[in-house]
Amino acid sequence: MTDNREKLFSDFPEVTTQEWMDRIQTDLKGADYEKKLVWKTNEGFNVRPFYRREDLEELKTIDSLPGEFPYLRGNKKNDNAWFIRQDIHVENPLEANQHALALLNKGVDSLGFHIKAKDLNAEYLRTLLEGIYCDSIELNFTTCQRHTVLLAQLLTDYFKEKGYASDKLYGSLNFDPIGKMLQKGKDVSPIISQAAELVRILADYPHFRCVVVNACQLNNAGSYIYQELGYALAWGNEYLSRLVESGIPADLAARKIKFHFGISSNYFMEIAKFRAARMLWASIVKAYQPKEDTACQMNIHAETSTFNLTLFDSYVNLLRTQTETMSAALAGVDSITVTPFDSVYETPSEFSERLARNQQLLLKEESHFNRIVDPAGGSYYIENLTVSIAKQAWNLFLKTDEEGGMVKAILAENVQNAVNQSNQARHEAVSRRKEILLGTNQYPNFNEIAGSKVPYEHVCGCDGKHHHEEEKSFARLSTERAASQFEALRLETERSGKRPKAFMLTIGNLAMRQARAQFSCNFLACAGYEVIDNLGFDSVEEGIEAALKSNADVVVLCSSDDEYAQYAVPAYQALNGRAMFIVAGAPACMEDLKAAGIKHFIHVRCNVLETLRTFNAELL
Repeated sequence: MTDNREKLFSDFPEVTTQEWMDRIQTDLKGADYEKKLVWKTNEGFNVRPFYRREDLEELKTIDSLPGEFPYLRGNKKNDNAWFIRQDIHVENPLEANQHALALLNKGVDSLGFHIKAKDLNAEYLRTLLEGIYCDSIELNFTTCQRHTVLLAQLLTDYFKEKGYASDKLYGSLNFDPIGKMLQKGKDVSPIISQAAELVRILADYPHFRCVVVNACQLNNAGSYIYQELGYALAWGNEYLSRLVESGIPADLAARKIKFHFGISSNYFMEIAKFRAARMLWASIVKAYQPKEDTACQMNIHAETSTFNLTLFDSYVNLLRTQTETMSAALAGVDSITVTPFDSVYETPSEFSERLARNQQLLLKEESHFNRIVDPAGGSYYIENLTVSIAKQAWNLFLKTDEEGGMVKAILAENVQNAVNQSNQARHEAVSRRKEILLGTNQYPNFNEIAGSKVPYEHVCGCDGKHHHEEEKSFARLSTERAASQFEALRLETERSGKRPKAFMLTIGNLAMRQARAQFSCNFLACAGYEVIDNLGFDSVEEGIEAALKSNADVVVLCSSDDEYAQYAVPAYQALNGRAMFIVAGAPACMEDLKAAGIKHFIHVRCNVLETLRTFNAELL
């Protein structure tokens, strides 16, 4: 068998990189290679269209093994198991307990309880956890930052009362004052000192973490991947250094820190991000000289992004969250939460929660993603992405460290400004369709009506009564989703009570008129307009007559650039102001058409959002 394989491969002559490049240049027919095929990423580095074995020769990442320092290839050696997590916002402990027990019978093995601080007491916790075998699942808790120490005490008392072995308990307490600063724009950094007490309370629980880096906030705010990772490292290092300074051993301090990342739809980049994250964090922890390398392992919880979720055509959210979950699972994270598809406009329903659970169960039980450790290892492409992302994130980490650390960078508003600028840049990209949101700024559902759906705003469970004198206001992260502006536009159309009707006046060159009509229908449907496509007309007069008969509010002339000089002005004059007139395209004769009074053109270089806002202002 070996001889046959060797013979098979010997039948194919080896192709050099230069031969590949020569063939590419031939196929490009003189076009610029850099402009056509090299991807200039938002992360600050370029990605080539192909990689070969020689591109791995200088990379140290391929020397490591799964379960070994620096843990780039994962913390585990034998499998790729992860916890399937679902969160519960607790209003009533008995109802939350019943909900949790039901979830545990449906495939969930990690629970996240969001508890209101005013409700915390021992009896409340007993009711909440009744019937739950805490040593068989992962338990995670979130409450007001100032009450997390109390929660830790109540929780450890409960564990002792029930007789649980401390090394059998897995979970976390979500203590993250830095995250609260980014979220609320308030300086709560003085309570970071409580982290040391938390660590001491949970010192005997080796798998229970209590200090969390909620970098998912950055992801949900539209940050670029290198920003999420770079700031997460600075964030974690801030906590680690403060714990060590307070007398906590480096090993113990590192083992109590958990990272919570978001997952964007950039599939291969996200796989690379998680791999790079483990490697870089291991290097940071190593600098504190822990006694054991295992202290350098990064514990990662991943949650699908909310930044790219949409209100309209919301079932497309399932496609986004599925690929995101796949990238996190393949990258070897420790637990995953899939955000239900309807969370944008309502409290998730039982149906959407079931689908979210099943998305992970499918990857485990049918696709066996939990069986193979680091399947991306050795991929020419992903290994290079891993190194490139690591370099950019490390540079940002060093820059933040030079600014005095994460807290000082936030107080100086450097972090918020950088991420909010990325948010604005991505919104601009969405408005120009340089970043596609299927069903929102491209290929919308023409007939969808939002009805009672409105963007849903989640309210923090904290009672908001702790505004002390040391708290000062500063910039916070913008959490405006990528689709929010298009959604506002479409909701404006729907609630105006007047849905504009757009008529495609197709004429001339068959291929061009069909392509232009399809483009225009998609363009205008993004604002919720009713679109009427047509097979074609023999004359502009016939087309205008049909448009007026349909009571069109908008007439879009769809033809070829060369024919617009012939058709556009006669069509505009025949319409005579009885409806908005639009030319689909940017023909060479555009200035002549503008001189004739035609002012509306739609084409691929348009800012779609701003153009539609202009149309709404005239039509509604």
